[in-house]
Amino acid sequence: MNTLYVIRLGEIALKGLNRPMFENMLRRNIKAKLKGYRNTITKQKGRLFLQIGDDCPREVVDTALSTTFGIVGYSRSFSAPKELEAIHEAAREAIGEGPFAEGKGSFKVISRRADKSFPLTSYQLDVELAKTVHEVHPDLTVDVKNPDLILYCEIRDKAYLYTTQKKGLGGLPVGSAGAGMLLLSGGLDSPVAGFLAAKRGVKMDCLYFHAYPYTSDEALEKVKTLASLIAPYLQGTRLWVAHFTEAQLQIKRTAPENETTLMFRAAMMTLANRHSERTGSQCIITGEALGQVASQTLEGLSFSDSFSEQLVLRPLIGMDKQEIMDLARKIGTYETSILPYEDCCVLFSPKHPLTRPDKVVATEHYNAMGIEPFIEEALSNLGVFHFDERGKIIEKNHPTPDPVF
Repeated sequence: MNTLYVIRLGEIALKGLNRPMFENMLRRNIKAKLKGYRNTITKQKGRLFLQIGDDCPREVVDTALSTTFGIVGYSRSFSAPKELEAIHEAAREAIGEGPFAEGKGSFKVISRRADKSFPLTSYQLDVELAKTVHEVHPDLTVDVKNPDLILYCEIRDKAYLYTTQKKGLGGLPVGSAGAGMLLLSGGLDSPVAGFLAAKRGVKMDCLYFHAYPYTSDEALEKVKTLASLIAPYLQGTRLWVAHFTEAQLQIKRTAPENETTLMFRAAMMTLANRHSERTGSQCIITGEALGQVASQTLEGLSFSDSFSEQLVLRPLIGMDKQEIMDLARKIGTYETSILPYEDCCVLFSPKHPLTRPDKVVATEHYNAMGIEPFIEEALSNLGVFHFDERGKIIEKNHPTPDPVF
């Protein structure tokens, strides 16, 4: 036996000639999360239909669909031929479980006919199915304005009936917009930035700058946990670890004290760009928000961008801290992000950082630091952890920077 899910599409359904590409990518993303369970996915305009074996627990399907971008909603459903008696029977199955099972409260029926050749109007079908509901649950009352329960019926190639509509994430399928490199730290911001970039279809690797022994192994474990938490949204990811201690010490020795944060960011951007080229990434993604900290002024961000040949995406640029915290809670990263293990930028921060650098002067200072050998050393000794679509580590310390796709 199979279980059927009706999956509703949002933006994808509005696409023109490219719509099949988006639909096929979404199908692949769903299938990747349900690997190991027999399933088929078919499509009609605005809908995907997932048939999956009963050996797959419902919570596995729920987790897969609720963490996949491109889905605006989904429902466990019952199908029937477009014959009235068969539709009544499917309705009895649908209301025999789930929210209708107790048979208490009020209800309404919402029918929609994608197939206008069906002989009954939507209203007539509502009336017919309401009779079935009363036969099975005579204590239920009709309330068309504010019902406790709703029975949905869609007439397409078949009739599809369901009683719940679970909300999806919306957005576009991961991979449909290309590939990026997320600068992931242990803070609140960067995991949320990765989530939002993935929502717009960016497939990404993550890059973490580790400054052992100034940052602890616990700090690295924290970032690995964050990578595992966002990996389901990213359709799996790789966490690259750059050992950045010597580069930061060189900056600390040679840069003006109030410019060290700016120089750290410039060196990180340089390394990230070179690694992105090796992995086929097309953009750098950061968790910066305008004005949130001293280095995130227009002048500071402009200086940082001058060290990137790739496009820099900042999904949080207009968000305040409370909005970021709220979204971190929603995606499950908040509790890990607030653990008290500081990353390299925090530990090497100056007391009075320069907020509005002169780009020409700051660039001269950067070029005078002799940082290049330290960046190349960090690039040649990257570690990597691979996370699958369910957030599980599947491989670590693989040295080859294969393309993201």
